[in-house]
Amino acid sequence: MKSVSFIAIVSLIFFGCSSKYTDKGEQKGEPTIYSLNNNDNEMNVAIKTANQTLDKFNEALKRRNPSFKSFALKTRFKTENGGEHIWVKNITLIDNKYFGIIDNLPKSTSEVKLGDTIQIETNNISDWMYVNNKELEGGFTIKLLRKRMTENERNQFDLETGLTFAE
Repeated sequence: MKSVSFIAIVSLIFFGCSSKYTDKGEQKGEPTIYSLNNNDNEMNVAIKTANQTLDKFNEALKRRNPSFKSFALKTRFKTENGGEHIWVKNITLIDNKYFGIIDNLPKSTSEVKLGDTIQIETNNISDWMYVNNKELEGGFTIKLLRKRMTENERNQFDLETGLTFAE
């Protein structure tokens, strides 16, 4: 992988508004942050799928397969206008509780800071992922945002992450 923190390439902020994308924020050296509305049906399906398949993440995490790397959970944090979804890396599961380190620089929430170690509330999980060799497993919100990219953006994203994506 080209970047230690490749999962930070995309982050989500949900607001209650009518358009599908309210903002696409890009800052040099920081991940692209997509601001979406709460009514984005495709994104809501991606989040629901992630929650329904969380057991696959748990099984992979427990297997300790050396081909499996970069375990992360995307977690929702409250904001003034809705919620911000931030990736948490270095996931450990202790007594059926998830712990990890905040991997995105928060834009709208003051609940956490980059690098904080937190316990993750299961009901706030909005996605999960790990890498099996170079293929992204899970990452349902990432795959949806990637699908919405232009061909040039998608090619650049693939180059930056060094990952392959099953369609």
